[in-house]
Amino acid sequence: MNKLLLSAFFALSFFFIQPAAMAADLEINTPAISSIKNSMQGRHDKLAPHYTSGAVGLTRDGLIAVRDATAVPLKDRQSVNALVAAENKDRNALYKEIAVANQNPQWESDIRNTFAQRWVEKAQKGWWYQTASGWAQK
Repeated sequence: MNKLLLSAFFALSFFFIQPAAMAADLEINTPAISSIKNSMQGRHDKLAPHYTSGAVGLTRDGLIAVRDATAVPLKDRQSVNALVAAENKDRNALYKEIAVANQNPQWESDIRNTFAQRWVEKAQKGWWYQTASGWAQK
């Protein structure tokens, strides 16, 4: 492929194949987004020990899941399930709000996928995350 043709290919790829999440401002902030982030931040310290123990892991779809309930004492399982449900509610709302704030609600899925990758990249060593073939430990 000559250089001119290759340049044209990359230029067209940028405009027609570019994932929406790359075009989205993922750092955009609105009162709704700020509120969701604050809620998530307030919950993080309660979830962190469960990430560390392997009881909770990051899923491929940008949410979290109870990965190993046996790593949670029986008396605490209900509260861990409630934490996971609240976190997932906020994560779903966050992805939606970021897409809406970017004036492109149809980008929600791409934004979710981008965040799913970011959560894994930022996860601490030892935390579990879901892959196409199952759970893996970072």
